[in-house]
Amino acid sequence: MQLYKNHTLKIYNSLTGEKELFKPVHEGNVGMYVCGPTVYSNVHLGNVRTFMSFDMIFRYLLHLGYKVRYVRNITDVGHIVDDVDDGEDKIAKKARVEQLEPMEIVQRYTVDFHDVLNQFNFLPPSIEPTATGHIIEQIEIVKQIIDKGFAYESNGSVYFDVVKFNETHHYGKLSGRNIEEMLANTRDTDGQSDKRNPQDFALWKRAEPEHIMRWPSPWGIGFPGWHLECTAMSTKYLGETFDIHGGGMDLKFPHHECEIAQNEACTGHSPVNYWMHANMLTLNGKKMSKSTGNNILPSEIYNGGSPFLSKAFSPNVARFFMMQAHYRSILDFSNDGILAAEKGFTRLMDGLELIKDLKPNAVSSIDIATWKQNCYEAMNDDFNTPILIANLFEGIKYVNLVNDGKETLTAADITVLGETLKSFTFDVLGIKDEKAVSNQTDKLEGVVELLINMRLEARANKDFALSDQIRDQLLALGIQLKDGKEGTTFSIQ
Repeated sequence: MQLYKNHTLKIYNSLTGEKELFKPVHEGNVGMYVCGPTVYSNVHLGNVRTFMSFDMIFRYLLHLGYKVRYVRNITDVGHIVDDVDDGEDKIAKKARVEQLEPMEIVQRYTVDFHDVLNQFNFLPPSIEPTATGHIIEQIEIVKQIIDKGFAYESNGSVYFDVVKFNETHHYGKLSGRNIEEMLANTRDTDGQSDKRNPQDFALWKRAEPEHIMRWPSPWGIGFPGWHLECTAMSTKYLGETFDIHGGGMDLKFPHHECEIAQNEACTGHSPVNYWMHANMLTLNGKKMSKSTGNNILPSEIYNGGSPFLSKAFSPNVARFFMMQAHYRSILDFSNDGILAAEKGFTRLMDGLELIKDLKPNAVSSIDIATWKQNCYEAMNDDFNTPILIANLFEGIKYVNLVNDGKETLTAADITVLGETLKSFTFDVLGIKDEKAVSNQTDKLEGVVELLINMRLEARANKDFALSDQIRDQLLALGIQLKDGKEGTTFSIQ
């Protein structure tokens, strides 16, 4: 259903600092690019919160009936330690320390990233490109920027000329920084002598002999700058102008600022209509940091073991906790906070379970149509999940009042109430329907038990071929049978 035709969605645009009416480049279609992880370590909870915000946005756009191409990249090269132009690539450094190939590091932490996001019930993006898979495209963009006069080669490296660019464009318009002030407050340091200006940033870096990740280019053996990959991949899959570009607030400068400059240098116009930034996650009121110990891994939430938590919490509860804050607000993670969220989550799930038992009446004493509209108005106001959740609890209150006989609803209104509650809870907020999953598991177990009994009967009739066939075909499906003194058991691999 094309619900978007009946709804007015407003998005806060970081570029203008205002909420703007959302009008996609192509009606009914949305192109969205989100900066993905640099895969050199385990994904941390702050990353999860950022990606969860855009998963929710992706889900709501789909719910409204848009056809969405969601691109989220994997940075597997070119991200220098401390986000500067000189030093060691984060992945190469990790590979050297652990004495592994860089791609082993990439594979290990990409798998971890996907595993964690699966725990929190993320939808996969439409395309998940890697930086190393788009070296050719990045080199071509560097050529174009040089040809346009906004970049220069220096000793095997290529730098973007920020001062030259700022003569005809505005470098700093996303972050609100003034280039003259930046230049005045920046002192040139050792290692930056190849640059004309301290604020110039690398498009291509010469690879020193000890540098592991390296590719041939017109300027010599080297590797791409960090900012270049997102320009290459976003425009390749979404076009020179697309709808939404997202990421964490910390990427606004320099990463996204540099992206804008690169795109404008190539095409002469801004690449993105709506820049969106998710805010940070703190722990007990302080910035999360591995070095200070004020840190918690996603796995410590659902497996336990964190000194900051009194017990383990399901990924569903953690997701519900994060959805209770607006994506642009700082969210503080604490034991008390997630305990409170668990109580609210249980109340929501219990209310959803009651819907099927509600008895319809000839008339409704509650205005369900207005309540439903309030749910949409919350999400249409820059994806305001806290207000949506408040409305969902209002809906659960209606469920309880009708169940207790204090209010009445017609059969049609009960259907609207139930479908709206479930679609916003499960489809939009991304809470996993654990009851449905449990029912599916029960059915699977019943089918396997039936096959085990058929196998036992085949063995009793000395039909060992059929017995082995049942065992082998179940194993091919990831279900392993184990014969023991107490009978046959099974495990799902």
